[in-house]
Amino acid sequence: MFSTFTQWVSAHKVISILAAAVLVVGVGTGIFMAANASTGATTTTSEPSTTAAPTTSSSTTTTEATTTSVVSTMSPINGLPVDDAALLDRRLLAVKVDNHPLARPQSGINLADMVFEIRVEGITRFLTMWMQSDAEFLGPMRSGRPTDATLLAALNAPTFAISGAQGWVQSMITSMGINLLTETTPAAFRVDFRNAPHNLYTTTAGLRADADARQYEDEPPTGPIWEFGPMPADAAPANAVHINFVGTSVDWTWDQATGTWLRSADGAESNFRDEDEAQGRLGFPVLIGLVSEQYSNNGLPSSHTVGTGQAWVFADGKVVEGTWTRETETEWYTLTDADGNTIVVPPGQTWISLVPDTGGLTYE
Repeated sequence: MFSTFTQWVSAHKVISILAAAVLVVGVGTGIFMAANASTGATTTTSEPSTTAAPTTSSSTTTTEATTTSVVSTMSPINGLPVDDAALLDRRLLAVKVDNHPLARPQSGINLADMVFEIRVEGITRFLTMWMQSDAEFLGPMRSGRPTDATLLAALNAPTFAISGAQGWVQSMITSMGINLLTETTPAAFRVDFRNAPHNLYTTTAGLRADADARQYEDEPPTGPIWEFGPMPADAAPANAVHINFVGTSVDWTWDQATGTWLRSADGAESNFRDEDEAQGRLGFPVLIGLVSEQYSNNGLPSSHTVGTGQAWVFADGKVVEGTWTRETETEWYTLTDADGNTIVVPPGQTWISLVPDTGGLTYE
């Protein structure tokens, strides 16, 4: 009997020990859950889980590191990086700028993405192109010429702003898919510090708004128009460039301090003028020279832009010589060296001179 009683007590001790153990485990679990709740972790369970809890952490909250990067897109016109991609998702705008001595110094051309210098009657004029950049004070605007249309036709229905042009020239421009704005555009205005016809100015933002109001195409050109890259390490040195435009001469001098070629015309330094009358020296980091056959188009001096001719690319105080080819006016120029390899153009604001075949280009 005593043995039976002893067995009964022993059994109840075991049960008591097990109950105590269960109680301890339950309390521990409650404390663990409370601790997790106080750190912000939340666990939702619809039924018992058979997955073992991690042994390396007491928290179920995981924070992953995130990085924010700035997307940089390359300009199809001059190869420069552009942080705001919206500036590249719009039409190319071209504005013809006067270069008569009474129109100097011009305004805004120092900000252009690309400029063509083209021979007219005894002087040159500038075909400025605007992709990602803008100018709040640009001019003087001047009339369009046949050569302008042959250059712009390859740039996907750009908008071209001019002071005017002969009727047949305007018809030629629009027939090549180029949208035209003349001095009647609301964005054009006259200034009082110059006399007509050298006093017509504009803003690129205003011209774009006028183009929008006319529902002109607003698509960017297909690009890049050049193969962009650095100057070859073995490129020949060049510190000065001279161009004979037949009637006027232009010189460019490499300036290491600014990383630009500084322009002079007919022996005088070329400057630009801000709206507040402040002036600065005109310089561009990349120069391209394209020898172009000259001809007369209904009495207007013009340059052939289709065919082939000698070419130079100047940048970083160096030069690469080669040949340009262009099969049609709706295609862009191709530049190749003596071995037939593509000449790369360094990224940067680019000044292109259509060098008359009756004049010439030399460098040293």
